Amino acid sequence: MGLIIRSSAIHAAGCYTTTAVRKGERLAEYTGRRITKEEADALYEDSIVTYLFGLGKGEMVIDGHCAAMFINHSCEANCETSEVDGRIWITAIKKIAVGEELTFDYCLYDGGEDEAICNCGAPKCRGSMYSRDEIRKRKAAAKKAVLKSRKAAGRKRGKRKTGAKKALRAAEA
Repeated sequence: MGLIIRSSAIHAAGCYTTTAVRKGERLAEYTGRRITKEEADALYEDSIVTYLFGLGKGEMVIDGHCAAMFINHSCEANCETSEVDGRIWITAIKKIAVGEELTFDYCLYDGGEDEAICNCGAPKCRGSMYSRDEIRKRKAAAKKAVLKSRKAAGRKRGKRKTGAKKALRAAEA
């Protein structure tokens, strides 16, 4: 089984198969140096694009330098990843035709303020490369922040009104 890197409609470059792939076939290993999340954050602080793959609970990452780093995200992927003994494998979850682009769902969980906009174009695209769980968490946090700011703004307005009423009463007296 062969892989080739070429232009992709999803994102710049993509990884394509040169042979037909059967469901369950292991296609590639995500390899590269292993660094801590903190090292990665410092190393790529100003970078727009990174090829980091979280290991375990995300304390360590693989800084990708392999063909697998060009496998793009899709909300309706044809591959999945699995961690086996500290190694990341990409496996087909359906039959893949010759020349088809390989994709997996990134399920991002860390990215600060980055929106991680999805460009997969799938009919059921969720619009983000974040996991469904992470999207729920971010929406809940945004809603909480809006409610908190409204509550704080309401208190400030109330205090001003009270102060204005007191000034008016004092002027009338």
